[in-house]
Amino acid sequence: MGTLYLVATPIGNLEDITLRALRVLKEATLIAAEDTRAARKLLSHFEITKPITSYFEHNKIAKLETILNALARGDVAVISEAGTPGLSDPGYELVRAALARDFRVVPIPGANALTTALIASGLPTDQFIFLGFLPRQKSARRKFLQSVADEPRTLIAYEAPHRVRTSLDDIAAALGNRAICVARELTKLYEEFFRGTIEQARAHFAAHAPRGEFTFVIAGKTTDDRQQTTDQEWDGARVIAAVRELIAAGVARTDAVKRVARESGRERREVYQLAMNK
Repeated sequence: MGTLYLVATPIGNLEDITLRALRVLKEATLIAAEDTRAARKLLSHFEITKPITSYFEHNKIAKLETILNALARGDVAVISEAGTPGLSDPGYELVRAALARDFRVVPIPGANALTTALIASGLPTDQFIFLGFLPRQKSARRKFLQSVADEPRTLIAYEAPHRVRTSLDDIAAALGNRAICVARELTKLYEEFFRGTIEQARAHFAAHAPRGEFTFVIAGKTTDDRQQTTDQEWDGARVIAAVRELIAAGVARTDAVKRVARESGRERREVYQLAMNK
């Protein structure tokens, strides 16, 4: 009976692969790869010749039996296109299925974008929440961001280059103008860290076309943020504007009223009447 190895591979710089990862890849009887072309390039660089089978988002269920059958004969190494398998990449379902059949599952740690970006961001690292890739649709993305707007822990999210600008717009609308680090092309030749406020990031990427792979590291809602909200005057006009802004961002009317009531210190019924009577 074989072992299922979850092997982290470099996210850019090939020198980031570990000696243990290389040994496991050399000894495995089969490599299940999210991107077989990227896998062959990696294996060729390190002069490793092994059978490869594709294992990606759209075939991860269909391929379960194939990989489980291979495990019955020997070790299988799972690799994603880059980084650690199972983190916003296929792997979870396979791990569950392997454990259910009493196969040993062993992680081979290494590079991943979320912790690489976090430790260099300059933002708190003691507690954080990984959000994965932000939703693709604007309404879903704004609703999702609203759901973490009051989260005090550092937020980390992945984003595709063609959605960076619109996502920054939605982050600003949902979270306000807090600190952010936008990490681009981590460990690669054109690695870049933009550190500043969300509004500054919007201006920067409005002037510079986003290219490459992106990771957002966003400050959580701080005590200062909450105190500033409490200290500001919540007159009727501001209550109305706040509710309407949340609704426009995709928040349900009831939830928008609840949130504004909580932040303004007003009664929920009063907020509802102000917002709905205008």
